[in-house]
Amino acid sequence: MANLEIDFCGIKSPNPFWLASAPPANSAYQVQKAFEQGWGGAVWKTIGAPVLNVCNRYGTMDYKGRKIIGLNNVELISDRPIDLNLREIAEVKRNFPNHAVIVSVMVESEKKAWQDIVKRVEETGADGFELNFGCPHGMSERGMGSAMGQVPEYTCMVTEWVMEVATRPVIVKLTPNITDIVQPARAAVKGGASALSLINTINSIMGVDLDSFEIKPNVGGKGGHGGYAGAAVKPIALHLLSAVASDLEVQRARLPISGIGGVENWRDCVEFMLLGATSVQVCTAVMKWGFRIVEDMIDGMSNWMDDKGFQSVNDFIGASLPRISSFGDFDLGFQTVARINPDKCIHCNLCYIACNDAAHQCIDLKSAKLNGEVTSALQPVVREEDCVGCDLCANVCPVDDCITMVEIDTGRPHITWNELTKRRPEVLEWDKMEAYRKEANIHIH
Repeated sequence: MANLEIDFCGIKSPNPFWLASAPPANSAYQVQKAFEQGWGGAVWKTIGAPVLNVCNRYGTMDYKGRKIIGLNNVELISDRPIDLNLREIAEVKRNFPNHAVIVSVMVESEKKAWQDIVKRVEETGADGFELNFGCPHGMSERGMGSAMGQVPEYTCMVTEWVMEVATRPVIVKLTPNITDIVQPARAAVKGGASALSLINTINSIMGVDLDSFEIKPNVGGKGGHGGYAGAAVKPIALHLLSAVASDLEVQRARLPISGIGGVENWRDCVEFMLLGATSVQVCTAVMKWGFRIVEDMIDGMSNWMDDKGFQSVNDFIGASLPRISSFGDFDLGFQTVARINPDKCIHCNLCYIACNDAAHQCIDLKSAKLNGEVTSALQPVVREEDCVGCDLCANVCPVDDCITMVEIDTGRPHITWNELTKRRPEVLEWDKMEAYRKEANIHIH
């Protein structure tokens, strides 16, 4: 049986599945219930300066009958008294000593305020801290959250303040609302952080009501930007995670990363871990389906690890990072073509429409045959000599494995753009690029 236990900068957890700092981790009742159902850790909903929340707080993106593929919120940090939160954190840690209990904190940009709250949290016995430098709404307007996380110097400064007094691990939570997330990650390293977590929510406006013209969510007739989360943000989260995990300064510091953003099932968790995460935090999926989803995460990852022969999660954390490259290092000679399996084709012709209207017009509709007889159905057929291997047809096809992309040998040289321009810098001019294309038989569109 695979071992799912993790050691996250000294914080032990029975598995890598943690509740994110959010509504599902807002009280002792919730966190203890989550632990009973199998969650390995929880990051307590951010505590700090007193706030008043508003109604309505959430707006969602639904798609073709599927609810909440994206969730926008204008909720602030915990609106419960700090003393109550601290008592409940201590209670949870006493009752579940082998689970990870991390406390998210956010206060005004004053050294004394940060150090005071860290000292108070440490008295609860919690395992560590997560510094919320990512919240994009409400708190940022007060100079907190992403207002600090977007300025690397502030990230470093506050991290140093906290590290002066903290005796437990300190995780810095990064905002995605920045041009280059690597810069605040490096600032956290410089400030002495024990670990990183990312991403926090993405700044967004969820939508507009076409009848009332009101912003969603609607707060008494008004609305504004909020934090976007849910399954739809996963590709962005994976990109930013890989950017941080691949950075040499972060790697040299050997900081573990807690991955966040769009996680719904065990497959998502594995993807985050393959790109460098040691633990994975979940919020929106719990808000949609409840704590029970962790059961599938535990079973799914365990079975996958057994199938792959992995004994420990450490055997595959970061395994996909070496595969990430820049466009300039892609093989220009690698060529695929689309092939359609007529036995699986349902003649919806979506591939034909996509290719004809939005790609390279290399799929034809021909009369289909059944038992040797011509039928009224039209069969899409790829003209392979004109196919550029863009993969659009396979992506729009509703039938699994009906269209496959098959590598072919064209005899072209296997060369990258960086190698090409290094050998022949003159091909940067279009007319000379065309001449070189013909010489090297490279298909450029």
